[in-house]
Amino acid sequence: MIIHLVPGDPARILLGEEATPEAVRALRQQLGLDQPLLVQFFIWLWQAVHGNLGQSIQLQQPVLQALWQRVPVTLELGLAALLFSLVLAVPLGIYSATHRNSFLDWLVNISSLIGTAIPVFVLGLLLIFFFAVGLRFVPPGGYVPFSDDPLGNLRDLIMPMITLGAGSVAVNMRQIKAGMVEVLSQDYIRTARAKGLAERRVYYLHALRNALIPVLTIVGIQIGSILAGAVVVETIFLWPGIGQLAVTSIMSKDYPVVQGVVLLSALSYMAANLLVDISYVVLDPRIRLEK
Repeated sequence: MIIHLVPGDPARILLGEEATPEAVRALRQQLGLDQPLLVQFFIWLWQAVHGNLGQSIQLQQPVLQALWQRVPVTLELGLAALLFSLVLAVPLGIYSATHRNSFLDWLVNISSLIGTAIPVFVLGLLLIFFFAVGLRFVPPGGYVPFSDDPLGNLRDLIMPMITLGAGSVAVNMRQIKAGMVEVLSQDYIRTARAKGLAERRVYYLHALRNALIPVLTIVGIQIGSILAGAVVVETIFLWPGIGQLAVTSIMSKDYPVVQGVVLLSALSYMAANLLVDISYVVLDPRIRLEK
């Protein structure tokens, strides 16, 4: 509904400013844009429930095909960013919980606040300025498929991955720390220590498993928000994924593609929440899905 309020006509954009009113009118009729907005929506909805998301106005290809071509690129970036955040957040959260009020705990807390406060687009531009323009360690943007050049793919992935995952590191680390502080005060932790178990075993085998349950809820939201975060990151680093497709489709008022991206984003949230609910049972056998 909102994108239809944006000034501009997709038929005029597609044909150019020199097109005659008759040609624009004919193309609008061909694309179904002359119908009332509610009629357009229900036609799209009826086609969507039958597996047809329509035809892209700008790309001249089915929307499903356009999405399918770009989903692997966005998934690679999103899952790499999520893995990056967990690899850093888990050990930092555990250390911060077990060494409270230490210098490193203070440093980790300050770093997490900074990571949460810096907007994604600012962090991305700073990384490009220092590591691509200044030090020339990595290219400022672009994408090479892993199948064509594995090392080039990993090189292009570094800065977008850090940019997209930095905020998640801060959130996950603070959540793991809070969960570990609560779990470490439980009776079964004291029992495990009384049995003579090593501290590392107590932390990672007994405490972390229960401390991860609230973290899973946050991770589920982060998985669902991969598409939302990728819109900015893919635009900055020129990644040909769903996010960049969404931006170009909004600029060209390609309604079917925008609706397809929004639908895909909503479905990703639903799938992520379902996986989180299932993983609760795996982590904690006391949790059961009652009839």
